[in-house]
Amino acid sequence: MFMEIRHIKKSFGEGESRVEVLKGIDLDIEKGEFCVLLGPSGSGKSTLLNIIGGIDRADEGSIRIDGEPMADMDRKRLTLYRRRHLGYIFQMYNLIPNLTVRENVEVGAYLGKNPLDVDELLHTLGLYEHRSKLPNQLSGGQQQRTAIGRAIVKNPDILLCDEPTGALDYNTSREILKLIETVNRRYGNTVIMVTHNDAIKYMADRVVGLRDGSIRKNYRNQERVFADALEW
Repeated sequence: MFMEIRHIKKSFGEGESRVEVLKGIDLDIEKGEFCVLLGPSGSGKSTLLNIIGGIDRADEGSIRIDGEPMADMDRKRLTLYRRRHLGYIFQMYNLIPNLTVRENVEVGAYLGKNPLDVDELLHTLGLYEHRSKLPNQLSGGQQQRTAIGRAIVKNPDILLCDEPTGALDYNTSREILKLIETVNRRYGNTVIMVTHNDAIKYMADRVVGLRDGSIRKNYRNQERVFADALEW
């Protein structure tokens, strides 16, 4: 199994204000799988994503990625692991304002050992004709595409997406989902996406429903629905 998550627990605060956010998460994710973590605000899905990404540490439990325990990594190895193997897409684009579209994407390429071809990726993203523009000259959807390009150009094993369409309108959201779908199918990256949008679950291989820090549902779709067919 590519990713093995075992008995992950996480709490915040102390004493009477202590809140148990994750209550013992067990989950297996296969290589190349598109996994959606679905649940309302406060269900623990973003906390779980941050622990998988090494941004936060669990209080208890373990995660193995391709057989390697994350707990055994010191800070330097964890930083190298994130740099080489993980790509992040957030709701906020976090682009470098004084760099062009192409330069923002190239920043990601410098971090990878086997990066994708930048020009080919810009064509895939529909950004080639905008490659010389600065972020403030782009629409929200184009900025999110640039952020996606920066995340995937280093060809990460795992693409972590935290509400990537949360700040976008309906049509742009579908475009972004279609793009992430294309990346998953073309490059074979394992995609883990956090969302509260119930419709997105139909485009996933695996759907994991969280509520109150526990997994309530975990199943594979028999057939994936293409992103451009989703409605909500």
